[in-house]
Amino acid sequence: MKAKEAMHKGVEWVSPDTPVTALAKKMLEQDIGAIPIGENDRLIGIVTDRDITLRAVANGKDVSGLTARDVMTKGIVWCRDIDEVNQAANVMQTKQVRRLPVIDQNKRMVGILSVGDISHAASKRTAAEVARAVSAHHGSK
Repeated sequence: MKAKEAMHKGVEWVSPDTPVTALAKKMLEQDIGAIPIGENDRLIGIVTDRDITLRAVANGKDVSGLTARDVMTKGIVWCRDIDEVNQAANVMQTKQVRRLPVIDQNKRMVGILSVGDISHAASKRTAAEVARAVSAHHGSK
């Protein structure tokens, strides 16, 4: 199965100047846990609900004055829409990420592939390996 067949479609990115409060509202309204961040027509990072919690709230920062740039995970790991799900799963495993933006041949983001998507589309063994790998690094910190 190809990544484009398993991914969540219709994903959009936001500017790094987007207030964290707006990101949190968007996550709540859309029932999502991550929002890609783009600037100058390029993906530059991602903000997850965990980023907001750990880099803002837990550090006692005034969330009302923070932007996506302040809390985002910089750099971005991605896969192509024509990649096999197992290839995407290997990237997630290697990079220990739970969500992987999916890029088309025009280098446009067309979706996001999550661990949950992998669990539905890949073999049980692959899904288990990905889940184990992306969860392992949280226990080692």
